[in-house]
Amino acid sequence: MMHLYSPAVQQRCVKLGLTSPERIRRNSLLFKAVCVPGYISYVLVCVYGINGARSFAAGFWQVLVILSVMNLIDRFLIDGYWVGHTNAWTIPGTEDLKPYITAKNKQKRWLFGTVGMAVIAMVLAAMMTIFTH
Repeated sequence: MMHLYSPAVQQRCVKLGLTSPERIRRNSLLFKAVCVPGYISYVLVCVYGINGARSFAAGFWQVLVILSVMNLIDRFLIDGYWVGHTNAWTIPGTEDLKPYITAKNKQKRWLFGTVGMAVIAMVLAAMMTIFTH
């Protein structure tokens, strides 16, 4: 998960011999290729397969709620508490680079988590409305 850390932390880990730029790049691509489609599939199965949404409005609302809850859990529990207030994610030799999630990075994540999730929900609901009719 090194690709989720700031470039300064990544560079320090490379310098310490804990990883390589190639490995960071490969893991980032693997995360995007496996986890992102997995999250999307999970949401679509829940909304359209289990809940049976058929209209754009029903699909959009349900996808948006699920994505927003996932985002809030990530922002508060993962980023805010687990990464920010425990030593679980501390990498030896990088303690001086804490906080790993900077204020600027938090702003980007909150912006994407609110506006971005609404856009993603709209696109997914539109796609599913087209494909199910």
